Amino acid sequence: MTLMQKFLGATATLALTAGAAFAEPALIYDLGGKFDKSFNEAAFNGAQQFAEATGGSFRDIELQSEAQREQALRRFAERGMNPVVTTGFSMSTPIANVAADYPDTKFVTIDGFVDPGAHPNVLSILFSEHEGSYLVGMMAAMASDSGTVGFIGGMDIPLIRRFACGYAQGVKAVNGDATVISNMTGTTPSAWNDPVKGSELTLAQISQGADVVYAAAGGTGIGVLQTAADQNILSVGVDSNQNYMQPGSVLTSMLKRVDVAVFESMSAGADLETGVKVLGLAEEGVGYSLDEYNASLVSDEMKAAVDAARASIISGDIAVHNYTTDDSCPVLDF
Repeated sequence: MTLMQKFLGATATLALTAGAAFAEPALIYDLGGKFDKSFNEAAFNGAQQFAEATGGSFRDIELQSEAQREQALRRFAERGMNPVVTTGFSMSTPIANVAADYPDTKFVTIDGFVDPGAHPNVLSILFSEHEGSYLVGMMAAMASDSGTVGFIGGMDIPLIRRFACGYAQGVKAVNGDATVISNMTGTTPSAWNDPVKGSELTLAQISQGADVVYAAAGGTGIGVLQTAADQNILSVGVDSNQNYMQPGSVLTSMLKRVDVAVFESMSAGADLETGVKVLGLAEEGVGYSLDEYNASLVSDEMKAAVDAARASIISGDIAVHNYTTDDSCPVLDF
């Protein structure tokens, strides 16, 4: 059963049992804010879906500083919230510091990793972003007239390099002579919420010939998508479906189903199964978006090629290199 089928089935089941008692869960957003129209907002949407399906509620908090991470975890655990769901790789260490003190509380880190042997009450949810990024990279190469495309990441961390490397592989699979320009916004968490810098980097890449730019930068991506539209080039959104933000300018969005991960975690409550879960194309944890806002930009040929590649990745006929396995990318220099 795919992730999406489980999501839809769970929604229907929970709607029928809305009167049942659920432990109240909590959600801690990463720096960048609840309404970043990307990663954090996808998490919020999943929590909202949980509340609507169950008639229940959840607590949440938007962090303002690094120091608040462990404080928020302890506050929610002490108040009996279960599970406590978190977003962003930076929650890994705080959860590892806190989990043992609250053995009856289930903790979830989306994008982070906590050793399941040392912390049996933690679920680490990871995504195969390189697989989804490969598909949108193919689309970018097929849509490009110049043969030069761009990538703008948020904070320069291995996770975002995984996005970039998968994207570059998809581009090169379509056009081996294509140029991929890659820039990161910064090296601190503020890189997730700097749309002005995102705009500046987009203009710089356009000046180098890029006519499609992929943003994997949280709230910073808002500036990328806006500038791309203003300059009459195409962009690629990330995490949430961002096609609607600049209709006719966003080629597609690399979907990362953070919303489903949050929904399923909250729905499981105290019965949540812990350990490590990886969601890729086969599990429908990543993919690309097609709707009324980008339909005119995606040709039948493009869709057929990408869907064939998707099937080949799932079958193992196409192997997309994962940057985080060896901190290297065969087609892109960082």
